[in-house]
Amino acid sequence: MRVGCPKEIKNHEYRVGLTPESARELVANGHEVWIESGAGQGIGALDAAYVAAGATIVDGPDPIFAECEMVVKVKEPQSAERAKLREGQILYTYLHLAPDPDQTADLVASGVTAIAYETVTGPGRTLPLLKPMSQVAGRMSIQAGATALEKAHGGRGVLIGGVPGVMPAKVAIIGGGVVGFNAAQMAAGLGADVTILDRDPEVLERVGIHFESRAKTRFSNVANLYDSVCDADLVIGAVLIPGAAAPKLVSREMLKDMQTGAVLVDVAIDQGGCFETSRPTTHADPTYVVDDIVHYCVANMPGAVARTSTYALNNVTLPHALRIATLGWKEAMKADPHLAAGLNVHGGKVAYQAVAQELGYEHVPVDAILS
Repeated sequence: MRVGCPKEIKNHEYRVGLTPESARELVANGHEVWIESGAGQGIGALDAAYVAAGATIVDGPDPIFAECEMVVKVKEPQSAERAKLREGQILYTYLHLAPDPDQTADLVASGVTAIAYETVTGPGRTLPLLKPMSQVAGRMSIQAGATALEKAHGGRGVLIGGVPGVMPAKVAIIGGGVVGFNAAQMAAGLGADVTILDRDPEVLERVGIHFESRAKTRFSNVANLYDSVCDADLVIGAVLIPGAAAPKLVSREMLKDMQTGAVLVDVAIDQGGCFETSRPTTHADPTYVVDDIVHYCVANMPGAVARTSTYALNNVTLPHALRIATLGWKEAMKADPHLAAGLNVHGGKVAYQAVAQELGYEHVPVDAILS
């Protein structure tokens, strides 16, 4: 199969869909790999490294979209890229369709077969292709929140870990999954006063055992959520409903009762955000203020640490890419129901139930498409 990897064009997105090492693996397995010139520059991978791996360097994205059977990316295709997609082509990338009706409509119209990293499953209801970026984003959320808390950036002027004789920052983390766990690790490591909220008793037990006295746990009901958010210096939104839009857990009304200069970091912004006042921002302009509360809602947080993120992502996306390229997407999905869970759009049909339900499309089950 001819596999192509264009340069990412989203604002301040430096990751790349295939590393030189991943390109070498595909070539070693008998596939042809086309890389847009400069695609790996953001992670320090020059064109020469891809050539040494056996890949072909092409000028611009057009040859890739026109001639490659599978396009491998990191972020959702932007409007200019969506216009180049075609029927029968495989798109393998993060999509986050539920809060993005324009992208969904374009993918449906294109006839492309779109496989979303974020809905590919693993044993025990895990999301292995989302996990490494959730780990990165969770850890980065504390760095970003700590910076936003500085007075020069509009925050309360609070140091996360405090100093002897002065209390540390209070950090409330909504969601105890991969993002929340990693955020708690960073916050607790810096000496913050950490509270983790979740509705799953098993999650609360697991994080409680892990962190012991370094973090508190609270069941996430309306009263406890309000208490924790209004008392916090920094709130991390770390909720996830696979493939669906994130629930709005913090209302604008609650902002009035928060500490002036407190910070909200919405890691769920890719799925629409879990704060009512959230809207996507970029690394170029990451924050804005609503009712004296600083909001950080960068939609591609891991792009700022592109090298770490790209290699972590390729570790989990490459095995599926190899199977798709070797067997074809349909046979690969028949052989692996976990990969089949990643099919979001095919031939003008929406195959992922949460996306269809959220955006009003008819849901065509993956089994029906594969048969």
